[in-house]
Amino acid sequence: MKFVKLTASLIFSCAIPWASALAAAPGPTGNTACPALLQQQFKRLQDEAPQQLCQYAGKVLLVVNTASYCGFTNQYQGLEALHARYQGRGLVVLGFPSNDFGQQEPGSGKEIADFCFNTYGVKFPMFSKTVVLGAGRSPLYAALAKASGEAPQWNFHKYLVNRQGQVVGSFASGVPPEDKRLLGAIERAL
Repeated sequence: MKFVKLTASLIFSCAIPWASALAAAPGPTGNTACPALLQQQFKRLQDEAPQQLCQYAGKVLLVVNTASYCGFTNQYQGLEALHARYQGRGLVVLGFPSNDFGQQEPGSGKEIADFCFNTYGVKFPMFSKTVVLGAGRSPLYAALAKASGEAPQWNFHKYLVNRQGQVVGSFASGVPPEDKRLLGAIERAL
């Protein structure tokens, strides 16, 4: 599958950036192998309940680092529209709030959840605040950066992961969810 890499010069609005391979483990239903990329656990944003990313094995994922006080925050609306439009075909948008760029996500988990769910009607899965840059970044973001050759440069960087758990696209913050290049990459992955 062709790898897509798009960058943008719109870094003035809102700032962004694996672990060794593991053997495939059974997915949540026992019949879908869990790719190494997804063999991780994060806390759900709204209640901090632990969530295994393996539950998304076999799905196409759009992994996005988010922030509430960013010039790109209105992308929540487009991300929710993408999730609603394609979830029946196997796309899941995964949101990871991050305070790494410009301190634009300073709130608590509850504050972030209230903002996302009440302001933008976000229904796609959101996880607890995550470090996406530097030596302390989460193993997920380290793996995404390594696989794509591109660390997030700002909030709302998007990584497209195919059903086999391979990163097949990296889209900078300035690429909105409705961009035809992103939509085309999603269609090909589905």
